Amino acid sequence: MGPLHLLQLPEELLLLILSYLDRRALGRLGQVCRKLHHVTGRDSVWRGMARRCLNSGFVQQGRDAFSGIPVKERVRVSQNWKNGCCRRDTLLKWKRNLMPWLQVDGNLLYLTQAEEIRAYQLRPDGNGLHMRPYAVFLGHQEDVCRFVVTNSHIISGGGDGKIAVHKVHSSASIQFTAHEQDVNCVDCHGGIIVSGSRDRTARVWSLSSSRNGQCLHTIQTDDRVWSVAISPLLSSFVTGTACCSHTSPLRIWDLQSGQLMNCLGTEFKRGAGVLDVHYETPFTLLSCGYDTYIRYWDLRTSSRRCVKEWEEPHDSALYCIQSNGNNMIASGSSYYGVVRLWDKRMNQCLQTFSLSSPTSSPVYCLRFNTSHLYAALATTLHVLDFTVSSH
Repeated sequence: MGPLHLLQLPEELLLLILSYLDRRALGRLGQVCRKLHHVTGRDSVWRGMARRCLNSGFVQQGRDAFSGIPVKERVRVSQNWKNGCCRRDTLLKWKRNLMPWLQVDGNLLYLTQAEEIRAYQLRPDGNGLHMRPYAVFLGHQEDVCRFVVTNSHIISGGGDGKIAVHKVHSSASIQFTAHEQDVNCVDCHGGIIVSGSRDRTARVWSLSSSRNGQCLHTIQTDDRVWSVAISPLLSSFVTGTACCSHTSPLRIWDLQSGQLMNCLGTEFKRGAGVLDVHYETPFTLLSCGYDTYIRYWDLRTSSRRCVKEWEEPHDSALYCIQSNGNNMIASGSSYYGVVRLWDKRMNQCLQTFSLSSPTSSPVYCLRFNTSHLYAALATTLHVLDFTVSSH
């Protein structure tokens, strides 16, 4: 019996062999014939490689967050993120200087425009968005500061001290006075809303229709609250404050009782306020702010020190961060619309993009998926498209 041809091997054995090849070898092998082209495109061949890649959609727990996109394509696009290969475009412009906040949910991009939240449909091919808003959500008399999108609701906080609760798929909404001053930040999970305000309080609210507008807890933070985030376990929440008092600007509170559970960090400079905070897992979170550092905290270890930190190279404040559990962090700085990409496994910045040169604007908010990054500046909404051919 002569030697077996590669294609005569049992499929399970062939797929196992192919899983040991690198990206270039698989690409070359796929050009040999149609059958090998088909076999080398299987998700199972690329999955192990994708888990090691940057922003390929596989989160730390091993779950595939973008199962509808071929894994081979995500590995290709991951190389573009790593190498900074993308197409830049300006999706929207407006005349007034604003402090916009945005969220991306499936094929919809939500963007604040003064006292409105506008929903835009993203084009299926990823090339921009439909210019006419798909929906407009109203309810504030002053600018919307921040908002969060859940499966059924949009919850927003505004400069008028109110929280607005909008139904996503209808025009129904309610508003109630939540704080004496601006509602700087909100988060919502599991039917619970947490808000933070310039009035130096954080408050916990019920999203239940029978208890809308009913405050469950008021926490005196003794400092202006810039950011909040609810733990995925729904047991606690974290507040990021202005660091103008003698307490840590990062504190964790019990969601049921409103009692202080923990203070993160010990050495913060006065004024080193925390502008954004983001839970990556129930036990890990990221923070950033005026002191120019991104900090990575693991609540299973010491709360006195973060487990890792990255410094903004040019000593500018960091307005916003996002992470996806797949080693990548994106940050937005306070000058020249600078967006930076970071690999958590590395100490230095991976890629830098300046979106507003020669004029200067902070990046007020950014969001990304496996293929695009969206950044909101004072007068523009930008997109970085990483699906471009790298040839």
